[in-house]
Amino acid sequence: MKQKIIDFFNDVVKEMKKVTWPTKDELIESTNVVIVVSLLFALFTYLVDIALVQMIRGIF
Repeated sequence: MKQKIIDFFNDVVKEMKKVTWPTKDELIESTNVVIVVSLLFALFTYLVDIALVQMIRGIF
């Protein structure tokens, strides 16, 4: 059992060496994209909510 745990962590270390981490510029760009898309989605959801509320108020 002990050897299996040691092997597991050795495999984790090997795999982590294969990972290519983003540069600082890539990370900032990706973060900006996520923020902009999130804000656009929030705005879209807000506008749909307002439209649905107005439609429901018009019906009742």
